[in-house]
Amino acid sequence: MKGLFVAFLAIILLVGCQNEPVVEDGTSNSNDGDENASSEMSISMRTLAFTHVENSPDINKDEYVLELEKLTNMDLDIRLLPHKEYSTKMDLMFASGDIPDVVQTSGGFGEGSGQSLRQAVEAGVFMPLDDLIDEHGPNLKKYIPEEAWEQQRYTDGKLYSIPEFLSNPSRRATWIRKDLLDKAGLEVPKTVEETLNVLREFKKMGVEHPYGGRAEFKYSDTFFGSYDVQPYVSMWELDDKGNPVPKFFDSENMEAALQTYKTMYDEGLLHKEFLTIDSTQYKNNAINGNVGMWVMNANELLQWEQQLKENVPEAEIAIVPSPVGPDGGGGYYLYGDVTRAYAINKDAENPEKIIQFFDWMLSEEGEKFFTYGIEGKDYTEENGKINYNTPESIDDINIERYRTSFLWMVQDTTYVEGLLELTPEGQELIKTYDTVLANEGRDGIRFDPPLSALDTLPDLQPGSDVPPKILMGHMAKMITGDEPISDWSKVVEEWKTRGGDKALEEAAERYKAGEFQPERK
Repeated sequence: MKGLFVAFLAIILLVGCQNEPVVEDGTSNSNDGDENASSEMSISMRTLAFTHVENSPDINKDEYVLELEKLTNMDLDIRLLPHKEYSTKMDLMFASGDIPDVVQTSGGFGEGSGQSLRQAVEAGVFMPLDDLIDEHGPNLKKYIPEEAWEQQRYTDGKLYSIPEFLSNPSRRATWIRKDLLDKAGLEVPKTVEETLNVLREFKKMGVEHPYGGRAEFKYSDTFFGSYDVQPYVSMWELDDKGNPVPKFFDSENMEAALQTYKTMYDEGLLHKEFLTIDSTQYKNNAINGNVGMWVMNANELLQWEQQLKENVPEAEIAIVPSPVGPDGGGGYYLYGDVTRAYAINKDAENPEKIIQFFDWMLSEEGEKFFTYGIEGKDYTEENGKINYNTPESIDDINIERYRTSFLWMVQDTTYVEGLLELTPEGQELIKTYDTVLANEGRDGIRFDPPLSALDTLPDLQPGSDVPPKILMGHMAKMITGDEPISDWSKVVEEWKTRGGDKALEEAAERYKAGEFQPERK
């Protein structure tokens, strides 16, 4: 009831804000008809735990933001939302009514969008963009795939956001210290047991964290993928009666996955405090040379390797096939077609300029800026050839990552092709996408928008890559030995009795009605 009250209050405040816009200084930011004058745009953005972003004293004075403003004739007011508190801060932002011109979302209005965002659409906070994109977004229409656009359509059939898209849904990968593997004289492991043996050897060699663990199993769910029991929002399958159920209902394989983590925990292959390791500590452990195997997005390999070599010059990272389970498959959850998206406030002035701002990001000029940076500083160009100053220091590597990933808001985020093509290592990484990642990954039946039966049951609501709280608690206790793993079927029953049964009913109805997206093979 408390949650419903907050949601209701948020809608009231949102609607009220539409009728009573606040003007702090009594002036207008209109351009008074001057087409050459710069436009103003405020935008909320998640920090994504990017070091350069979170360490910036004022992101709006960053030299790359200033250069972006110059190139696009846009005066930006970036409002950062802390990565760890993103959902909470988003809810507070909507409840307060202090909503910027543009709101960055986690993927539009479907999977992972959250209640407050959908309520904002219902309350009329965001404007439909179909006509504006048709008129002012030729590059957006040309380069963004139709599948990504479809995820931005609300139930009324209208577009409410501009997507950052992903052409290859297999994005996360298993990383290993190839130099340690070679030193141990071992081959790349293929199965779960072979992987455990490699981790045991790393332990003997003195590696502090043979496998990199992280809170809520984010980027450390390798073995749930091996057994195809990832307890996420997109992971549903048909049971033996033809009804859709969450994959974690498979007690046999879930118990096998949990036993794998318990073995790692008991043998010291997994950090004893893995349940408290956040994203920053997770990365620091890896780039300081203290981890033998971990999980990360494949497109970041070269940057992480450069940072690792600052501390361990002989280190070498390789992406290897993820360990396979009984069905011969493995890997991580397949991403949707959209990674981030941008919705425009109904009261934003000059929305056509905002559309043109995002459209520019898919132009040749935009691609050159985000890929190579500022001419004369980051690169020079001679007779059409780019001479790029490859970053060497950790700070410069963080800046490159920030420019190509955080600041480039609308792009194909699979990888930055222009940078990878510059080096043999980059060209090899492109091949890895085709030879390794294209052959692995887990998916399931997806309901988009997510099942509404779970909206008022936060403990049962899974994330795109984290288990529901009710499951996470039991998983942690089973791995640390406080509960028997053999009791997993009781956990499934608890999920049902605490409200999961209603989700099963809704899933069955929507599946029968064809209101779902099938599993991608």
